[in-house]
Amino acid sequence: MPPRLFGLYGAGGFAREVMPIARQQLESSGWTLVFVETQPVADAANGLPILSEDAFFATAARERGFAVAIADSAARQSIAERCEARGARPMTLLAANATVYDANRIGDGSILCAHTTVTSNVVIGRHVHANLYSYIAHDCVVEDWVTLAPRVSCNGNVHLQAHCYIGTGALLRPGEPRGRPLSIGRGAVVGMGAVVTRDVAPDTTVVGNPARPLERR
Repeated sequence: MPPRLFGLYGAGGFAREVMPIARQQLESSGWTLVFVETQPVADAANGLPILSEDAFFATAARERGFAVAIADSAARQSIAERCEARGARPMTLLAANATVYDANRIGDGSILCAHTTVTSNVVIGRHVHANLYSYIAHDCVVEDWVTLAPRVSCNGNVHLQAHCYIGTGALLRPGEPRGRPLSIGRGAVVGMGAVVTRDVAPDTTVVGNPARPLERR
């Protein structure tokens, strides 16, 4: 009988960090794991084969799943849409020591890395990356294709719109109660170590403490 085949897109640093999560979660259920790259430059990484996308879909499988461990959110979306159109299903990966409390929703294809904490009443969309030690507190909404770099602190009632990127060590203050969340706009970038105390407009980069729009020179 053909195997159940899981492909992790990417074979760079982040993908090699994520593959052990997939192994912990999937190998005991009989999945065969591979890395997938659109244009492989090597045959293997960390003891697992690297397949091209066409080879991944040409390999006989009774079930085919995938996740995308690529930071560029636009590339992540493009790959995910191609894979789903070809019949593969996105699979959510949660590290064994990630902490997820009550009444949360986590979308297909999202990756929660080691020591991530999600408290209560959080909505996480599809294909979100929450890297090492990310913290997402109560009543946050994290839309599709958002990327949280390591050690992001996303305090309660924050709305992260699609495709935004939150840099390593950034701190986002809590939003106001009664429907007044702190908003990080679609495609916005919050710089490494920034302290965000007010809304960030779409497609804007903010840096510093308190975070302000980056001045281009």
